[in-house]
Amino acid sequence: MLEDGYRSSAPPAGADLKRGLEALKQFRRRIDTLLTEFEGSDGGSSRVGRQKVARASFSGSGAPFPEADGLYAQYDQVHERLTSLSKMLGDQIEAMSIAVHGADVGFDNLEDDLRQRFWAIQTSVRRDQDIVGTERTGEPDAQGGHGSDKSDSGWKL
Repeated sequence: MLEDGYRSSAPPAGADLKRGLEALKQFRRRIDTLLTEFEGSDGGSSRVGRQKVARASFSGSGAPFPEADGLYAQYDQVHERLTSLSKMLGDQIEAMSIAVHGADVGFDNLEDDLRQRFWAIQTSVRRDQDIVGTERTGEPDAQGGHGSDKSDSGWKL
């Protein structure tokens, strides 16, 4: 009983942990669902990659047409970037799912294949960020990277 005669309604500490664990599990299920829906949608990397226009669509296969060549080169560059971004988004969702699972079971208890997949995604994303940073600025950032201010802290698996 509290001083004012009422009982404390605060749950025991173990109940808070259980609620937090259930919230993580529910969050992971939502992330898994999002990943599945995303990959099956028109924005999934496999579908974006298949939606390509041929060079001949811009001017036929007749006489040289430099403007059409330039337009196609820009289209091709944008298409490649969209395909890459779509894949990166799917990978990030997968990495988040692995991280939530790691928080659920304990990072030391993650299966080796999940750890390796998580780090493969992180390496790939970092490499893509470096490429984008270099494309934007033309040079690496001050820390030797290329525009990414992300650190490795917090992801010790």
